[in-house]
Amino acid sequence: MSINKFRSLLYKTAKFLGDVNAVRKGKIKQRIKNRIVGKYASKRMFR
Repeated sequence: MSINKFRSLLYKTAKFLGDVNAVRKGKIKQRIKNRIVGKYASKRMFR
C-alpha cells in the first residue's frame, strides 16, 4: 500500500469517526451544514 492510499484511508476514517461523534452528541445538523459550507468554499477557492 502506497503512502498516498494510506493517507487517504486515514482521512476517510477520520471523516467517518467525526460523523459518528456528531450523531452521538446530537450535532448532526451542524456537521452536515459545515460539510456543505466547506465543500462550497473549497470549490470557490480552488477554481
